[in-house]
Amino acid sequence: MALFIGFAFAVMADPVSSVAYTIEASLRALNGHLGLLLATQVIVLAIIALVDINYWQLVGRFPLGGGSAEAAGRAFGTGWVFLPIGALIVDFVLTITISVAAAVSALIAYVPGLGGWRLLVGVSLLLAVAGLTWFGHGGRLVFAAMTLLFVASAAAVLVHGFIFPVASSDHARVTGPEGSAVIAVLLSFPVAMALATGTEAPATAIGQLGQLGADDRRRFARATIVLTMAIVSVLTVSITALAVRLTIGIPRADSTQIADIARAAAGNGALFAVFQASSALLLLSAASSSFQAGPGLLKALSRHPDSAGVGILPRGLGDTNHHHTPYWSVVVYLVASAVILVAAGGHEQELVLFYAVAVFVSFLAGLTAMARFSLRAGHRGLAALNVVGAVAVAFTLVVNLGRGYPLLSLVATAIIAAVLYALWVRSGRPSGVEQVERHIDDE
Repeated sequence: MALFIGFAFAVMADPVSSVAYTIEASLRALNGHLGLLLATQVIVLAIIALVDINYWQLVGRFPLGGGSAEAAGRAFGTGWVFLPIGALIVDFVLTITISVAAAVSALIAYVPGLGGWRLLVGVSLLLAVAGLTWFGHGGRLVFAAMTLLFVASAAAVLVHGFIFPVASSDHARVTGPEGSAVIAVLLSFPVAMALATGTEAPATAIGQLGQLGADDRRRFARATIVLTMAIVSVLTVSITALAVRLTIGIPRADSTQIADIARAAAGNGALFAVFQASSALLLLSAASSSFQAGPGLLKALSRHPDSAGVGILPRGLGDTNHHHTPYWSVVVYLVASAVILVAAGGHEQELVLFYAVAVFVSFLAGLTAMARFSLRAGHRGLAALNVVGAVAVAFTLVVNLGRGYPLLSLVATAIIAAVLYALWVRSGRPSGVEQVERHIDDE
């Protein structure tokens, strides 16, 4: 049980932490229309449930940790492996960046005086999180503890807010544009689909459970998928409902919506301080998790003789210290994340749209692959669910890409995938590339 709790709550740090900024992102897309916020979040959760069904199937087929990459490779051919891999590389960079930026926003919401130092604080925290990766994977229990702390503090805030709220927001409520409410929701929910990031994590993270057999890994991953969906759903619906009840609209520049909700629910006392601290720590844990997984993926793709991976990237990306940390790969992610953080001015809301693109490429690859497997096996009902999920994911991608700048995420994914494919061909098409996600956490 201890192993499962440590595994599950460490893996869910990313999706749980996304609650801190995706509800606000959705409200901004709705132009502050609180009356449509809950319906929007319900649609988001319904689509995540469809994606979860896909990963439930995927884990059953690849219980050793193959993920979308292995599914795409087995279903459509090895060349398709590189599209979800490229999407994951971009997703890890964005997870690091947006998590650090959101952690800074949580700190500024508690200490507004830090607002003028947003970018400096963000870069400093980014360097600190990157530095901690030097010590390897020992922080997984810390990730689990931070997730539990955030869930507990959020529960306390919610109970206080629904029973003994301190005050409602003093900000004027902004109403949405005139026109169809249905269209407004359909065009806004894709923004909040950043909440789905981390959904794939159990399917790949089971690769680190070398002490367990295939059946136990399958059970761990599936239980984590269900538990994560339950916790994220309860938190999202409850926080959204409390925002509507207390009329907490779009926040000021020195705050966040979730901070305004907590302040209105519990005041400025100890509970608010604990909630803000746990939010920031959980977000930094999510960034740290990607600072381990992302470089681990590059290591698995390197030519280093100590790597069990494919051997198409330069050897140096697989060089590790005595804690098994691939330090040059960490530097690559640090530089990429720092550039994006500075370009966004340290604001997480500037990055949410980009975030809801790359990971959906990976989802789409996994969903279409599982649809093909279901059809081959004669499971038409499951195939129909896969197709419905794929259509929903594709719609999300199209709407977000239609907003312009998020197209950069797709371009980056395509370029990385194309470069990796070319390197693979130049290296003589080495075998095992489909299983590269299994080796992200190899030591």
